[in-house]
Amino acid sequence: MFRNVLERLQVKWKSYRHRFVPWIALNISKNEKTLRQVKERSEDKLVPDEEVSRSLRQLFEVLSSHGIHCRVDQQAVKGHFHGQVTSDNEPCAHDAMFQSFGFCIDRKPSTLPFAGTGVFVTRGVVPKGATVAMYPGTIYQAYEPILLQSIKNPFVFRCLDGVLVDGNDKGISKMVYKSCSGRDRMGPFVMSDTSWLTVNPQNPLAVGQYVNNCSNEWPANVYYQEYDVPDTFPIELRQYLPNVNYSPHSQRPLRCVVLVSLRDLTAGEELFSNYYTIVH
Repeated sequence: MFRNVLERLQVKWKSYRHRFVPWIALNISKNEKTLRQVKERSEDKLVPDEEVSRSLRQLFEVLSSHGIHCRVDQQAVKGHFHGQVTSDNEPCAHDAMFQSFGFCIDRKPSTLPFAGTGVFVTRGVVPKGATVAMYPGTIYQAYEPILLQSIKNPFVFRCLDGVLVDGNDKGISKMVYKSCSGRDRMGPFVMSDTSWLTVNPQNPLAVGQYVNNCSNEWPANVYYQEYDVPDTFPIELRQYLPNVNYSPHSQRPLRCVVLVSLRDLTAGEELFSNYYTIVH
């Protein structure tokens, strides 16, 4: 019994440690080969924001044309990912992705020990510089409270300017996201997607929080890139954006984080990002 407890603690620690600042500071030298370094935030772009917008609009327009709309199914929201498909709409969303980009991604058990779930290319070829995934969740400005939501939460992503993205699809984080999403509507238009909280995200890109950290053996093949949604982004397509501001009065553009491919990827490959970024 004691051994089982230790094993569970080890699994949780391996998942959380990459977000524990003292551990990161002590291990920077050990992970020097896998560090991502940028001179300043303005240079932390692999592809222009305009290209990211174009890719997202392309996919969202196909999703809309297929009649795939991001409405919350209350029964599905109660579930969580176990590796099975439970919705008739899910294959349509992935077909839309393949039609738009020529590839599909999905969550599957990771090839890494202790990593749990990972994200894989399941179909087609991902070209270098493609928008491969999105990091969903509630957006917190640097001055906004996130203490309760962050407890035992390995899915809090910190942007270079201190903005936080809480990509946890369970517990308090899930309730906060659903509440904020229900609050932010513009007439008949839904302004964000809640389906990433279910087993079946209607936006198939919204699985980026499950991309695992790279290592010397498994180098990064995708790259986090911050993206502020422009005011010109079509209002009818915002229903597919898997992010929402925590504050109802935020004057800043909606922050999203996308994952961009660093090289060509083929079906069967697992995606690996880099959890460490040094800004000089």
